[in-house]
Amino acid sequence: MSKAFLIAAPWSNSGKTTVTLGLSRWFTNQGYRVQSFKCGPDYIDTMHHTRATKQAAINLDTIMMPEAHLVDVFYTHQKAADISIVEGVMGLFDGAVKDQGSSATIAKLLDIPVILVVNAKSMAYTIAPILHGLKTFDPEVKIAGVIFNFIKTASHYAFLKEACDMVGIPSLGYVPPNDAIAIPSRHLGLYVEDDFETVVENAASHMANHIAIADLLKVSKVIPDYTKTVQGTAPVIDVKAKRKIIAIAKDEAFNFTYIENLKWLEVKGEVVYFSPIHDTELPEADYIYLAGGYPELYLEQLSQNTAMRIQIKAAAAKGVTMYAECGGMMYLGSAIVDEQGVGYPMADIFPFVTSMEYKKLTLGYRKVVLENVTLWGHEFHYSKVSDDINISTVGEVFSARKKEISTKIYTHKNVYASYIHLYWAALKQEEICI
Repeated sequence: MSKAFLIAAPWSNSGKTTVTLGLSRWFTNQGYRVQSFKCGPDYIDTMHHTRATKQAAINLDTIMMPEAHLVDVFYTHQKAADISIVEGVMGLFDGAVKDQGSSATIAKLLDIPVILVVNAKSMAYTIAPILHGLKTFDPEVKIAGVIFNFIKTASHYAFLKEACDMVGIPSLGYVPPNDAIAIPSRHLGLYVEDDFETVVENAASHMANHIAIADLLKVSKVIPDYTKTVQGTAPVIDVKAKRKIIAIAKDEAFNFTYIENLKWLEVKGEVVYFSPIHDTELPEADYIYLAGGYPELYLEQLSQNTAMRIQIKAAAAKGVTMYAECGGMMYLGSAIVDEQGVGYPMADIFPFVTSMEYKKLTLGYRKVVLENVTLWGHEFHYSKVSDDINISTVGEVFSARKKEISTKIYTHKNVYASYIHLYWAALKQEEICI
């Protein structure tokens, strides 16, 4: 049984990730078992959370996940924790369509309180009507406290605290700006750098010195015992039966995976891991999964591992079933071009080329309609694809607003590849025959 709260903000760039990481590491350092969650499809924040808490972080997303499945995922993972911290996404009510998929929606679904992180460095009493609006806009969203960020002085904080008192929301402290807790960034958002440990330890100390943590715990919710709502249970694994082998790429270049997707695959077959960067032999496998990640940061290493590239292509030629998404899809093309326009040969299963030159962001939820199944996922990349006109494709792809999207799902024999990161963990085991 754990206490839980959701950290949100009125708008993006308020510092909720830094506050989340600092509090997560501080509680972990005190001996608490902390389970962290991230609202939305983001992989990168969960990588940070995992390092901060030393426990695998979990995504929660009401666009990609049915509500009952999301609730089960939350309650299953919080069970062994002392404290469960959910980090929100964007502004509190910002969703794919109005508030659909927003932090507020998830807070309501889980019935947990919201702690607001507010960047108020240029505000005083004007924060009162903003807080009042957030508190009253949807009374089912329980705003339990406010942490003011980027506040330099106690005198400034006194004005903000008066606003909280007027609105009736507890003020839990203020966080002064501090260059020592700035999290480095990369082109796809937050990225785990070598100095992360120093940054997160500094953040933990900084939060503990300025946030009323005892008061924060008082307004958190004690999570009650929970009875699973989704019908049925995971199939029992027959250890005596001959099980299919599922080989999953996992290294510095390929590491964007959802924990629940991997658990789903572990029921389907025996999971083994391999590295397209470091390994020279591809495991014997019935299925191969190449997840997304940062192949563009390791182009030379991937290209120079000729043995692995040849074996991946040979497996495809033999008819081994493969699924590749985003970075994995890029690896299966003929080449990846870096930001300077230099091309690096890849597995050459598909004739297309992907390029990081002239980067442009493509972002959004995607609904994928195949012949027998509908899946949700998301697209988030800066590269572009070319030379793909005559490649076979399957399925239809739509945005969260039901607009048809030009993103393709490429096929070659039993290989399927796309920019879309799919979430399949909510599917029944029999819905995808692997």
